[in-house]
Amino acid sequence: MDFLSFVIGLCLTWIIIKTFHIILRSKAIHKKLPPGPKPFPVIGNLLELGDKPHRSLTRLAKEYGPIMTLKLGRLTTIVISSANMAKEVLQTHDQLLSNRTVPDAFRLQGHEVVGMPFIPISRHWRNLRKICNGQLFSNTALDANQDTRRKKVQELLAETRQSSLTGEAVDIGKAAFKTSLNMLSNTILSVDLVGPNSDATIKYKEIVWTIMKEAGKPNLADFFPVLQKFDPQGIRQRMTVNFVKMKNIFAHKISERLQLRKVSGSLTNSDMLDTLINICEENSEMMDKYRMEHFIMDLFAAGTDTTSSTMEWAMAELLCNPDASSKAKLELKQVIGEGHTMEESDISRLPYLQAILKETLRLHPPTPLLLPRKADADVEINGYIIPKGAQVLVNAWAIGRDPTLWENANSFMPDRFLESEIDVKGRNFEIIPFGSGRRICPGLPLAIRVLHLMLGSLIHTFDWKLEDGVKLEDMNMEENFGITLQRAHPLRAVPI
Repeated sequence: MDFLSFVIGLCLTWIIIKTFHIILRSKAIHKKLPPGPKPFPVIGNLLELGDKPHRSLTRLAKEYGPIMTLKLGRLTTIVISSANMAKEVLQTHDQLLSNRTVPDAFRLQGHEVVGMPFIPISRHWRNLRKICNGQLFSNTALDANQDTRRKKVQELLAETRQSSLTGEAVDIGKAAFKTSLNMLSNTILSVDLVGPNSDATIKYKEIVWTIMKEAGKPNLADFFPVLQKFDPQGIRQRMTVNFVKMKNIFAHKISERLQLRKVSGSLTNSDMLDTLINICEENSEMMDKYRMEHFIMDLFAAGTDTTSSTMEWAMAELLCNPDASSKAKLELKQVIGEGHTMEESDISRLPYLQAILKETLRLHPPTPLLLPRKADADVEINGYIIPKGAQVLVNAWAIGRDPTLWENANSFMPDRFLESEIDVKGRNFEIIPFGSGRRICPGLPLAIRVLHLMLGSLIHTFDWKLEDGVKLEDMNMEENFGITLQRAHPLRAVPI
């Protein structure tokens, strides 16, 4: 009994010491947390977010600084709002801050396990990045698909020309979405997903935007994990409906291709889908049909909505800034020549067009808060501790409008980039629309080509004016917040 008493006493002593250690450590970390607004009991700072969190968090950062703590329910969230702090998170401490907090909205159909944006750094994630960087978005692969993108832009110009003949306004976002959707579907599947004069464009756009909007909403199930099984706001339910619609489209296309390949003498398309199927046949651990469906979904969701929204913002800014539009048209005329077609090879000779897109992405980053990251361990930045398990949000929208970095930060001034080496490829933290570090958007090389080609072609071929009755000073530049940043009111403009 004496021995047993000794063992029990020893265990109790160890438990007491361990408990005190945890309490002291918790207090020490709490003291070192970045500053932030005082949280309310239980709900924390949830009421601070509002319906446009990128703007709310920017206002709070002016008071509490570029690294700030919020308590969102039970979730400790660190918000980064300056280029220097973003560099610490995305480059210096990238290894410990590369994994994701997975929104409850994406915990469906197993997407959190295989979907590239949210899976942890792992063998599967590295395999997907290897496929992207080596076989899908390499310069060699993109050069091989130039004809497809050229053809789709020519179709866009032909449809726009018809509108110019009738004086009909063009829905810029819808037109850009259709073009980027068919560019991707031809590159990946060798088919148009949307035909001419088809209502399918609206259907696809609604599906993708609903996914982005629902996923971007503040979700009680993320802040109070006990609520996840109840889905109190119905976000996961609505996500699932649209997710399944989209997934079924690609599952059907994959099944069709797999059946076709079984037919003796059938020709391969040498597109992305064939590349993925070849990988699947060579190494089923790297890729299989289930993973393929989710991977292609990610490519379409990320590559269509962001492209069309950026195009819409760029055209809106040019309509509001006629001088910038005139400079762009003059440059295109001098470099390409009147009546000639713009090619991707011309992009490097069009510095003002490049400046316009940089300025658009600075003011209107497609993903204003980037995708959330998670601390795998305590990380010290600028004397503060980001505690293990905390969510980390990088406010790219705030950084792009930081008045300490940018003169007239809220004004559209493409000329600021003419004498600047700053680019959008993740090396300069003053402007990070595609993120940076190992989690940078893998489709960046394709996005750069598509955006320049589409925008340059539209402003080289046509003059543009707003619909009759709409004045520049009355033009609405309000935003709708989701994972991506959309215009609240579709841009309609008449090509001339």
